[in-house]
Amino acid sequence: MMDFPALKNDLFLRVLKGEKVERAPVWCMRQAGRYLPEFREIRVENEFFKVCRTPELACEVTIQPISRYRGLLDAAIIFSDILVVPQAMGLEVLMVPGKGPHFPDPLVTPSDFKRLIDKSEGYDPHEQLGYVYDAISLTRKKLFGIVPLIGFIGAPWTLMAYMIEGGGSKTFSKAKAWLWKYPEQAHELLDRVASVSIEFLKGQVRAGAQALQVFDSWAGELSNEDYLEFSFPYISKIAQEVSAEFPDIPMIVFPKGVHPETIKEIALGTKYTAISLDWTIDPKSLITELEPEMKKINKPLILQGNLDPTVLFGDKEIIQKKTESMIKQFSSTNHIANLGHGMLPNHDPEHLKWYLEAVHKYSQL
Repeated sequence: MMDFPALKNDLFLRVLKGEKVERAPVWCMRQAGRYLPEFREIRVENEFFKVCRTPELACEVTIQPISRYRGLLDAAIIFSDILVVPQAMGLEVLMVPGKGPHFPDPLVTPSDFKRLIDKSEGYDPHEQLGYVYDAISLTRKKLFGIVPLIGFIGAPWTLMAYMIEGGGSKTFSKAKAWLWKYPEQAHELLDRVASVSIEFLKGQVRAGAQALQVFDSWAGELSNEDYLEFSFPYISKIAQEVSAEFPDIPMIVFPKGVHPETIKEIALGTKYTAISLDWTIDPKSLITELEPEMKKINKPLILQGNLDPTVLFGDKEIIQKKTESMIKQFSSTNHIANLGHGMLPNHDPEHLKWYLEAVHKYSQL
């Protein structure tokens, strides 16, 4: 491991150890991004993936919200994208203005596997994804220990969906069709993505990431039964193998849109330290049902979330009221305050400040 500045604010990491703390730590998914004018200034002359691939730019963007909201954020998350993994596996991904991610040549049938690169064919994640590692190491140094740094990946099912759909989708019919037409090959693809992701996360830890998050953005597109077959085994494998090598690095999973029963399966049956909830989940009910089961296996229940991001379009009074309500819902367990999904491009930066201040105010013990 490299030598980095000493950490000054370890609140986020202490909660992930199951410790009772003086208030809920807070950070926000997509806290570095398009809602910030300073980020948009960088994007004027730099294409999205150029920012990801240029460690100095990725570092600058990662630190922008930490600088703007000085003393209010308890963690930084490295500026990158979940789709760097499909890129490293040999697929072209473009970020189209006004449209989002686009794969010009997505996977159509399993015969397209021949276009993918993996470890058995000389795949080297350090060579393909070294710019992410460099960005993490540089950011750890430039943060000067102000807050810890989070690394991340996309879950295999979510990445598979993008790789087959060619981008976002309203129905995910192409990706889901693979589950029924080519179930064996679907599992092969999911396993290949998981293997790359495991190496990638380990590399992020070696580069300086102090916590990790797995984003399963399209988890809610599967039924509970299908999720347990096509996503759960692979997110579980990722947590198992990364934690086996780095047992002290906490791991968070965000299975957006899943049923509470699925959350219970993840909490009880995987090595994840914490689970991030979207805004549709009732934390109080989940905690009441799940906490006794967690005590039986001597594992603390640690949850993250889950304010609806659209609340940030409200005025200061509404944001404070909804934040206070959220904090109360989580009051009986270890809680990391966050949104139920990421910041939206048209959010007012001042409104995020109101949210962060409200977390500090209402979560004080």
